[in-house]
Amino acid sequence: MSKLRRIVMIRHGETIGNSSVRFHGSSDVPLSDEGRGQLRRVAKALRTEVFDLVVASPLRRSWEGASIVAGGATVRLEDDFREIDFGRWEGLTGEEIRDSDPVLYQDWQGKVEAFEFPGGEPRAEFRARVNRGLDRMIEGGASAVLLVVHKGIIRMIAEKLLSHPLEDGHPELGGVVSLSRNADGTWFAGRRSSDPEGLSTAG
Repeated sequence: MSKLRRIVMIRHGETIGNSSVRFHGSSDVPLSDEGRGQLRRVAKALRTEVFDLVVASPLRRSWEGASIVAGGATVRLEDDFREIDFGRWEGLTGEEIRDSDPVLYQDWQGKVEAFEFPGGEPRAEFRARVNRGLDRMIEGGASAVLLVVHKGIIRMIAEKLLSHPLEDGHPELGGVVSLSRNADGTWFAGRRSSDPEGLSTAG
């Protein structure tokens, strides 16, 4: 059985591309000063935590954020943890998407099963590659892993391990999702003991 017992997933902070309102999937936008500040606050909350693996995607907002939170520890880049490509919706706000693609926007908001991002990465392919990355992480020999990645990755991993999705909107920029594993191999959100002071969890 895998040694992995704890996963702490952090969504990268705000970006120069305004990730709080714009959909930057495959676009490589850097963190803003606000985003760096968000992650420094998370790093402070995690200062007593010990991780034997730190993982980020190759996108700058992810690996730069991981470097801030990890405090000098080596960061492993996992290409399969890149955010999904939103296709022609890359860089747009929700309002701009609604105005330019009203029918597709309704399908997206309505969680229509057949929905795909126009010109983007097929969702089945996205799910498959995230699962590949997750499998490598689980079997990699680490017992506690810190991920600083993207919203779609965090939600995909959480749903896979918990067998139910996170609440809509979670995690926010700089938000934290903590997962722990029971002795029987099942996963739950949070941890049996208290999380570090100031560390918020979602899910």
